[in-house]
Amino acid sequence: MNSLTKKSSPANSPAKFLWLGLMLVIALLSVPPAAEATENMLSAQEQTELLQEANDFFRQANNITATDREQGLNLYRKSLLRFEKLAQSGIKTGKIFYNIGNIHFRLDDLGLAILNYRRAESSMPNDPNLRQNLNYALSKRKDKIEEQNEEKILRTLFFWHYDLPAKIKSSIFILFYSVFWLYAALLLTKLLLPRWPLFICLAIFLLLGGSLLTDHYLSEEQHGVLLTPQTEARKGDGINYQPSFDTPLHAGTEFKLIEDRDNWFYIELRDGRRCWIPSTNAGLI
Repeated sequence: MNSLTKKSSPANSPAKFLWLGLMLVIALLSVPPAAEATENMLSAQEQTELLQEANDFFRQANNITATDREQGLNLYRKSLLRFEKLAQSGIKTGKIFYNIGNIHFRLDDLGLAILNYRRAESSMPNDPNLRQNLNYALSKRKDKIEEQNEEKILRTLFFWHYDLPAKIKSSIFILFYSVFWLYAALLLTKLLLPRWPLFICLAIFLLLGGSLLTDHYLSEEQHGVLLTPQTEARKGDGINYQPSFDTPLHAGTEFKLIEDRDNWFYIELRDGRRCWIPSTNAGLI
């Protein structure tokens, strides 16, 4: 009696590959917009008026600070209150956070300046003015904490992953994914076409797909900035624990949040060292 064996269809593997790719494309295109705040909502007219007032106070402060510093600082604070009210009402745009960061920097609040520059960076990562101001603010920090060598190497080798915004990577991924399957379909028609373009498209969309998945994974991490002039980092979640370092940490130092326990953050600094800090001394991006 002959045994029947089930033959696998040669189309199964490509079909699965196509299905996985389509799922990733759908995921990229169907990300829901961030929920807007329902509290403190402003009408369109109120938003326009607040924005106009904030910009006017900011320009006035820039013009008068050199001759009357105290008056200039007061105008900056008035501008800040209006930009913050816009953000609290749900208008969390890169420009709003960028302006808030600029004002905090002029008010000599380095921690809040860097925190808001980082918030602005998520929606305007390649803005040259933001990059210049952020780098200048970072250079003013007291704590000189270098990132680990492994991280430096990765940033050098995979510069395109770190430098390209997610929207651009998504567009390039969809383009090469589509071209790959169109070209594959042409090859099935028995046209005498070279195969190397197929493999180039495959390599590019696989690299970008991996980059986008990495972005998605990293987006779930929480990062923050120290805001107080000095913070005593400790070896445990309480003031009774010994200090982690010989000197305190200072405003503007950035970290990755590992654990949020009651009123304490367990954090990792850029050089890999870990410690506990009071959560009230920091802000999360």
